Amino acid sequence: MKQNRLERVIRGMEAMGLEQIIVSAPASVFYLTGTWVRPGERMLALYVHKSGEARLFANRLFALSGNVDAPLSEFDDTEDPIALLSQSVRPGTLGIDKSWPSHFTLRLMEARGDVRCVVGSAPVDDARMCKDEEEIALMRESSLKNDQAIVTAMGAIRAGAKESDVGAAYDRAAAALGATGNSFPSLICFGANCAEPHHSTDDTLLSAGDSVILDVGLCWQRYCSDMTRTVFYGAPTDEQKRVFDIVCKANAAGIAAVRPGVPLRDIDGAARKVIEDAGYGKYFIHRTGHGIGLEGHEPPDVSRTDARVAQVGMVFSVEPGIYLPGRFGVREEDLVLVTEDGAEVLNKLPHELRVIPAE
Repeated sequence: MKQNRLERVIRGMEAMGLEQIIVSAPASVFYLTGTWVRPGERMLALYVHKSGEARLFANRLFALSGNVDAPLSEFDDTEDPIALLSQSVRPGTLGIDKSWPSHFTLRLMEARGDVRCVVGSAPVDDARMCKDEEEIALMRESSLKNDQAIVTAMGAIRAGAKESDVGAAYDRAAAALGATGNSFPSLICFGANCAEPHHSTDDTLLSAGDSVILDVGLCWQRYCSDMTRTVFYGAPTDEQKRVFDIVCKANAAGIAAVRPGVPLRDIDGAARKVIEDAGYGKYFIHRTGHGIGLEGHEPPDVSRTDARVAQVGMVFSVEPGIYLPGRFGVREEDLVLVTEDGAEVLNKLPHELRVIPAE
């Protein structure tokens, strides 16, 4: 077990009044054990008690015996995993991971009438929000590799290119750098598609005058990166240049607001105010950022609705955007690490007006 991380989780359990929890999300199991399991439809459960007891329950198909740093109870498809798990669960309240399939929860409740199940993800989610030194080092590496991969992908923006061509160029570059996959499906948008923040990369052809959004991230030793840059194919119009400048200033304002103790909604507000003051407020239609780590999107949110404050070790995105329907859009995104005295930007590719000559 990752003992320091387990102790942080137990402190979170105590703060919530939970004596025992079940952790089931593969990323959270990995966070505590160093082993990643994709259980599919089979049960995966890491039982944690406030005493420090922890035991992983997993199917023998996953061949974990001798390969996981945690006490292990295995079962096969001819056995009832809930019956095995219920032997470890104490009477009383049990925190259940929000991602654990409900049919497992219901069967456990039927088997153990003396157990009251409640949502119990927060102790692990809260611990994962603040990265330790090992995690920070991996996230720095992941972001620097992402810098390299996005520059390579920009080289694929040329006459006759499709969005999917640029996405494929990014994927190849990431793989060549040793990435084990993407943090999320790459978002490559041309022209009017840039006005859809979560446009799905397709075969749209590049046209002169297009804005091009590249929102990409890779996984390095399980840790995710994420960044967005907007470039222009052919000379941008005055309005495109103005919108780009506003978004870059909003990004800078959001990052400048980051320091320990600042409410996350105030960081959102700092970025949003720049865009609102410029008259484009109604075209900034999403939160300013999201947490990231073992997953591409995880707590916290950098939004008006998140009452939490920035804490040392948090890593989240600052990604303001302006989206003009049917015309074009601009988004600029960085990952920031909350430090003792402010913020460290993990990716290093500068924000600058990049114009690729139209052929």
